[in-house]
Amino acid sequence: MLAEWSTETGQHDPVLVLPWQAEGSAHAFVDLREDPDALDSIPEADEHAALLHALRSLNVSRSPVYTAKCDAWEMDEAELDALRMELLIESPEEAPEGFASYIDLVWRERNAFLSPHKLTPLLDRLTRLAGKLEHPTAKLEFILRPAVTDFGMVQEGYAVSLYVKAVGQDANDAYLHWADALSDVVVLMRSKDAIP
Repeated sequence: MLAEWSTETGQHDPVLVLPWQAEGSAHAFVDLREDPDALDSIPEADEHAALLHALRSLNVSRSPVYTAKCDAWEMDEAELDALRMELLIESPEEAPEGFASYIDLVWRERNAFLSPHKLTPLLDRLTRLAGKLEHPTAKLEFILRPAVTDFGMVQEGYAVSLYVKAVGQDANDAYLHWADALSDVVVLMRSKDAIP
């Protein structure tokens, strides 16, 4: 698996705010730590079993993280071109379809949330381990970004967006590659290697 991480912590980069509510929409933060059954209220989880299992697994009490937001989509041609180039796939005909998802993660351990210096070596380690996963048609990307939580007390810190993308010979093939890669990444995120 191709794996890398980067930061988007500049003055004009987006900030993850929790809890959140989408303007003009019923979409809002769902605290799966408090109510695991609320997975039913997340349309993306309802539509994609692999995403549902990932959200369930990442929010259990033994997980070092909890989730804040997610989405899943069929990749457009521009995204596919970029991913094929990164995966060293020379011909578009070899991988004409792609599927992707992201999950915003917040580390439960307070010091990890507050300090990018705690998360940096952790992301180094997770990226190195993910690179050993046997998913040649998939990519994992972590993006470290600012976050603000307000669960009774406002705290400024850092979250990580987890992207998993995969290509395939058709839409079903790409979807299965994505689902398998996401499943293995979630196992990695639940391992002791994800603990700061």
